Formats: sequence, structure tokens, C-alpha cells
Amino acid sequence: MNDLPDHQNGEASHRGGFGDFAGETTGLIDRSFREQIVLVAVQFPGFSSDQVDANLDELAQLVDTAGADPVDRVIQKRAAPDPATYVGKGKANEIQATSEESDADTVVFDDELSPAQQFNLEKILKRTALDRTALILDIFAQNATTLEGKAQVELAQLKYRLPRLRGRGNHLSQQGGGIGTRGPGETQLEVDRRRIQRRLAKLEKELTGLRRTRKNQRKSRRRSRFHTVAIVGYTNAGKSTLLNRLTGAEVLVEDRLFATLDATTRRLPLPGGETVLITDTVGFIQKLPTGLVEAFKSTLEEVAEADLLLHVVDSSGFDPEAQMQAVRSVLRDIGAGDIPELTVFNKVDRLEDDGIDHLLLRHEGSIGFSARTGQGTDHLLASIGDRLRSLTQIVELLIPWSRGDVLAAAHREGEVLLEQHQEHGTRISARMDEVSQRLLSDFIVHDVSERAG
Repeated sequence: MNDLPDHQNGEASHRGGFGDFAGETTGLIDRSFREQIVLVAVQFPGFSSDQVDANLDELAQLVDTAGADPVDRVIQKRAAPDPATYVGKGKANEIQATSEESDADTVVFDDELSPAQQFNLEKILKRTALDRTALILDIFAQNATTLEGKAQVELAQLKYRLPRLRGRGNHLSQQGGGIGTRGPGETQLEVDRRRIQRRLAKLEKELTGLRRTRKNQRKSRRRSRFHTVAIVGYTNAGKSTLLNRLTGAEVLVEDRLFATLDATTRRLPLPGGETVLITDTVGFIQKLPTGLVEAFKSTLEEVAEADLLLHVVDSSGFDPEAQMQAVRSVLRDIGAGDIPELTVFNKVDRLEDDGIDHLLLRHEGSIGFSARTGQGTDHLLASIGDRLRSLTQIVELLIPWSRGDVLAAAHREGEVLLEQHQEHGTRISARMDEVSQRLLSDFIVHDVSERAG
């Protein structure tokens, strides 16, 4: 399956490389040893030094997660990126000297580089130049375990790699000979591009089938009348730990970025007697590559079709507000920006009381919680139930004495608040969603206009 050689310029040392993309995902970071990495960030107008430092701290975490060691940092102030080298040729030479002194194998930039910028930087740096997008793709490739996850990651990697292919000269150009084939012929670069495009088409077809399967699964869940809750949040905010705490799901939990990529759905009984379906989803991050968002569309559709979002925030993080903004930006991109949201500040066991109180006051309706210790679990479950009930309407039904089956369905489909036995049958007041109301529409005698709070 390794039929796509990596044609790089030759002046940079590419121990990692994208490798062979013909049905498998490979990494950019060589994990046979701990690579030494120099981190580079540019401070543009409107960004503070603290923000840039925080972004580099996160980039260092990403590098560590990928299996390498950050050994130095370079920060530059610029009004705008240099079109040719992102940082300017002079700064690039400075980074090259820093890399030599640090014996660094690779330089990682905190923003996305264009193919031309990456090509020019590698000529100057004489080593691999990667950007945040490539690094995140590498981590996703490590952590993808299911067939769907691997296909999604490979699709994003190939789309990233395709415009970055480059050949090494005319010795690659002769692919045939004889009458009608003399001349430059087809270059190896063109062959590689065609192979990648074929692989892309195959992956798209496979993922379309998987999306269809997920769509059918969601239809089946909707027919079950269960409300759906999606756990969203910044990577490493504690989403999987929360799912495990609430349901005993035993999802992998590690203190690193993007430890889990695949959606996991479990049933969750609530204190009011209702059962909901709760789904853990892939974590978000600032500057999440658009290619990943597109590739993970079928997984993220679980979020877009949920009744309620549990937005898990690491309350002990450096800048919870910035992380919340990054998550909500992705939610808007996938069409989930208008779904009701319950903000859950996790890891409150790491904060002083006044610290969590400040966050709760700033975000009305939010709650504090510790997925590690279980602190606040009862409040969280009650809040989920209250929020879901607020999405339903109170309706009144009059059910004839002869229709015990309908009365049983009313108890099954909604939350019966009041039941009175009258001359012509049983009159009940119940909370019901729109699907249940349609099912029992023949017996509804009065709609209560105001929402249940």
C-alpha cells in the first residue's frame, strides 16, 4: 500500500514527513526518538504578549502530545505575515541559527503556513518546517482507532498534503518511451497527485456511506423518543471523564490533548425518571484546521442534532473565556450555534471558592462540577433534566376510559404532572415534546401556551 513516495525539496531534512498515504495514516513527527522542536509565533496587532505566550504554551503541549520535545521559542512582532516566508527572510535566518544552537530537528509555527511559505522556510532553515495544522493532523493520526476515525484523519491529511507535493527535477519526468510518448511525459509529481486524488475520492465515498449509517442511527434514536445530549468543549477539558462519571462508560481518559476522537453514546437516567442519550465528542481547539472540521462532519453531526449541549470548560485553565469562544466558533461553523447550552465548569476541585464563584457569576445558569471527584454531580443531573424539560410544552389530554393503551402511551411519552378521573375519561396534564404531541394529537384538548420553566 506504500505507493506514494514523499517528494520533498531535498534541502530540508525530513525524517518525519507525511510518508506513504495510500490507505494508512502516518505521522509528521518521528517517534522512534524524541525530536527537538523550536516553536515560532508572530504577535500581530490586537494580540497581547500574554495571549501569544498562552498560544505557545498550548503549542508546546501539542508538540509533547505528538511525541517530541520543545527546546526553544522565537516570538516576532509583525503588522502582517510575510507572503514568502511568513516571518521575513531576516527572522527566518535568525530561527535557523537558533535551531542550529538547539540542535533542533524541526521548527513548528503557531499559524498555518501556505505551501509556498513552507517551501521557502525549509530552504532557509535547512530542516522541516511545520505549522499548527500539520501538528494537529499528526496527533489525530496517532489517536484515530476506528475505521471511520482513520478515514476521517487520512482525508484531512491528504487534502493538506496535496498542494504541498513537489518534485525534485527532470529525472522524474520520463514515464514512457516510443512513438507518441517522446518528450517530457508525465512527471512522478503528476502521478503522485493522481494517486492522491483517487484515494481522496475513495475516502469520500467510504465516509459518505458511514454518514448515511450514522444518519439512520440518529433516526432510530429519535424514534425512541429519548432526548439527546452532546458533550462539547475544549480538548482536555474533561469531557470523557465526565461521561465516565455519569454513565460508567469507561472511555479512555488521559491528561493530554485529543486523547479520544471517536464519539461514544450512552444512556443516562435522570433524577426525574427520564432517560436521555448522552454523547462524548471530539475536543475542539483554537485554530482547529478547517479540513478536520470538514472530515469529521459525520461525527460532528451528532452535536448539530442534539437537543442540549453540555459545554465542559476547564475552570482551572489559563484562559477559560478564550477556550469557550473557540468552542462556540466551531459550533457555529457546524450549524450548532443555536442549540441550547448548559455550561459546566469542570475541575472546580482545583480552584478556591472565590475563583469558581467568579466564573459562575459571569455566566448565568452555569454550574460547577468536578468529574474527578464527583463534586456537583447531583446538581448537574438535575440541571440537565430541568433544561430538557424547559424544551417541552405542557399539554392537556382527555383519554376515554376504553383507551388504556393511550393512557399508558401518555405516561411513556411524556412526564405526567396531573391526572384526574372524570366522567368521560382520564384528564391528564403532561410535558411532551413535539413528536409525542403529534402522536397523541387526537386526544389533546388544550395547549398551554407558556413554556415550562
